[in-house]
Amino acid sequence: MGFSEEVRGAVETIRNAETVSVISHIDADGITSEAIVRTAIARAGVPVTSHFVRQLEPLTMKAVPEDDSLKVFVDLGAGQQNLLEERGLSKEEVLILDHHVAQPCEIPYQQVNGVPYGHTKLSAAGVAYFVAKALDPENIDLAKIAIVGNVGDMMARETLGLVGLAAEIVEDGVAHGSVRVVRKDLNCYGTSTRPVHVCLSYNDDPRIPGITNDMRGAERFLSKLEITPKTADGRYRVWEELGRDEKKTITSALVQQLLANGESVDRLFAESYLFVDESERSPLRNASEFATLLNACGRWAKPRIGSSVCCGDRGTVYREAEYMLNNHRTIIRELLQFILDTGVTELSHLQFLHVRDRYPDTIIGIGAGMALGKLNWRKPILIMCTLPEDPSMTKVSMRTNEWSVRRGVDLQAVLTAASGEYGGGGGGHPIAAGAFIPREAEEVFVNRVNELLRDQLA
Repeated sequence: MGFSEEVRGAVETIRNAETVSVISHIDADGITSEAIVRTAIARAGVPVTSHFVRQLEPLTMKAVPEDDSLKVFVDLGAGQQNLLEERGLSKEEVLILDHHVAQPCEIPYQQVNGVPYGHTKLSAAGVAYFVAKALDPENIDLAKIAIVGNVGDMMARETLGLVGLAAEIVEDGVAHGSVRVVRKDLNCYGTSTRPVHVCLSYNDDPRIPGITNDMRGAERFLSKLEITPKTADGRYRVWEELGRDEKKTITSALVQQLLANGESVDRLFAESYLFVDESERSPLRNASEFATLLNACGRWAKPRIGSSVCCGDRGTVYREAEYMLNNHRTIIRELLQFILDTGVTELSHLQFLHVRDRYPDTIIGIGAGMALGKLNWRKPILIMCTLPEDPSMTKVSMRTNEWSVRRGVDLQAVLTAASGEYGGGGGGHPIAAGAFIPREAEEVFVNRVNELLRDQLA
């Protein structure tokens, strides 16, 4: 059986279901996956409800309905099939749409997953989209949301653009007319909403000497190029608003600056995805910024708000999502400053910090990623926090960068192995991963992670 056969099997299962319960993750990929699946199933005339969980673990299994509905797990389930088995769920009442490595299980739960077929750059939203499109070709309008999920789950980061099956979804979005692709855009976050100098100063992939982490340096850089920073009414311009010649002037100068400092220009450009049906300067205009808004909703326990935005709500619900995004950014800035002020402990191949219960576990990974660019960016960063709902467990989040990944670092492999040795569990991606471990194992766990990173780089 191949990926296409799995998709067709899922369609048949959904069409034969009397009712469906969707159980999804709360990040951007999970929220977009839920929106795609729920919309497609509802359009097919099958009654459907949704349930969001932070992680699929014993504490959250109670969110799975105890009824006769078909349980469709999206962006989770593949690596937690033992929990489904322990819950007593039969093969007939489970369908998994996921992109994480599947865990061996005695019950052969039905699954659609691109990983066994080499589609490793396809997120759960991408899997969900192919099922939705197979249910009805008219669901091509959901391609835009699938792109947000793929970009939000960093499927485009390593390759500087979506590839493989994810690229086919982009083609569908372009054909539908809601997506515009910029093939060789500046590889920088915030190109639709941030002032150009802010956008440049925050960029650390690649790190640009004299500009990265130096807002004044970015302003001087633009001034030397005679780039007008503001509009006639005094508003700062964003990258998307610049003219073609202005963009060429800036990128040419960035190339020169990188080369003059012996840096590679390989990651200066990337493919970007703009949504022409969204307002300019809106966080929904750009796939990466849309994903950030959804992450803000999920991290602050309002994934349904994000799902509603995905489904087209641009009224009160969207304004609430914007409020959460602004609050999210404020708290993240506070977390970043706390990390920098407190400092990290450095080991040979790792730097780490414990924030205790000062910040929620849903955002420490984001803080870790931001702090990495301002600390020793050559070493992966690990941040721990306590869990108020279960003081016996500690949440771990790790981040690294493409520089380390290209040298062999795989955080997903490290955290999965280390957490498993101490009775916990972990997962994620080579560049970003997380785990739960027993609180008493924190010290030995950190040392074990350092050893595993050393072995990878050896």
